[in-house]
Parts: sequence; structure tokens; C-alpha cells
Amino acid sequence: MIAGAIAVAGILALGGAPVSAQDQVGDFRLSGVALQQSTYQGDPALKLTMPSSAYQDPAREKLADRNFMAWLPLDFSDGTIEVEVASDLAADAPDYARGFIGLAYRIDAQGRFENIYLRPTNSSAPDQVRRNHTVQYAAYPDFRFDMLRSQFPEKYETYADIAAGRWIHMRLVVEGSQAQLFLDRSPNPAFIVNDMKLSPGQRGGVGIWLESGTVAHFRNLRVIPKD
Repeated sequence: MIAGAIAVAGILALGGAPVSAQDQVGDFRLSGVALQQSTYQGDPALKLTMPSSAYQDPAREKLADRNFMAWLPLDFSDGTIEVEVASDLAADAPDYARGFIGLAYRIDAQGRFENIYLRPTNSSAPDQVRRNHTVQYAAYPDFRFDMLRSQFPEKYETYADIAAGRWIHMRLVVEGSQAQLFLDRSPNPAFIVNDMKLSPGQRGGVGIWLESGTVAHFRNLRVIPKD
């Protein structure tokens, strides 16, 4: 179990000691994804992908959030998570792909987790309703985006001025049942969830999450537990 503040990719230290690129990748547990050391726009980063065979087919199934991610086996409950993320659409991305990328946290032994993620291509869509779906909260497996959107319209998603193909800084502050997301180092939260759906005592790992049609990159992942 990794304890204390950590950073991953870019400048990385575990317990204050520098770690090799190979060890960086090896720190993560993988759920349906591939992770490799790479570069993005000339900067060192970790590249995260999922196989096209795992893309959801809306003709056969209802689209819903799943558990594709690379995650660190931490014991995180409250605290701050920071990361820079960037996403592009894969060459074979389905029409509904949005560059889905975000943070999963409090990942427990049963695979339950909270999740705040981005749909970067929605930010500049000509459809205002789609623009309003740029940032999303979900809790896996019982509170996925489709159920939350149906039962609580507009409460668990919002607009943000972001884009695919560029680095986006995410800072997530978690305490009890509340999560606040700050984007691109703004001092003001872009998104607030006051009633996260899992127990306030939920705790566990932290990871980078993605969905169908995304080629994801991330760097400088820092987890600073409050306790």
C-alpha cells in the first residue's frame, strides 16, 4: 500500500525517491486497459487505451459508465487529487465518443468507486444540451450517468470550457460526501457534488478512467490524503 503524498508521471516520487519510467507503469493496476510510457505534444506522459473490441455498441446495449481504468492501490478517502489529462478520439472511435477521460477514486475491493470525468468534445458542440454534458459525476456500479441524468436532470453534470487535444489540469478536493472539481488551475470550482452516492466512509484506490473511443494521456498525478 502506498501512503502519503505521491506523484506519478512527469516529476514522480514515491517516498521521496525517483522512480524509473518502467516502475511508473508498474505501479498501476489495470482494468480492461493498456498503459505505456509515452510522450504527448513533446512531453513525457503515460498513454492509456482500451481495445476497440470493448467499445460499447448502442445498437445492442444501453450506453453506461463502466470500469475501464488504470489505478493505484491506495487507501484514499478524503483529500486532494491533481492530474493533467489530455484525450483524443481514436481512429476507430464510434460516433458517440467524446474523448471521455477523468478520475476514479475511493476504488474499493468490490470494484465500487466514485468518478468525475470529462467529455472534452462536448465543450464546443453547436448543441447547447450537449455542451451542458461536458463534466460528469457518476458512482459505479449503481449510479451511472444515464440513471443520474434521468432522475436528477442537470444536477450531476455541467458545462466547462475545455477541449480535446490539449492538456487539462484537474484538481479534485474530496471531503465526506462532497467533491469539488477545479479546472485549469482556476481558484473557483467548475463543478460541485454535495451528495456523492457512496458512503462518506468509502475509501480505496485512485485512478485514471476512460471510455469508448478515447486515447488518453496523463501526467503529474498527485494524491494528497487528508488523513
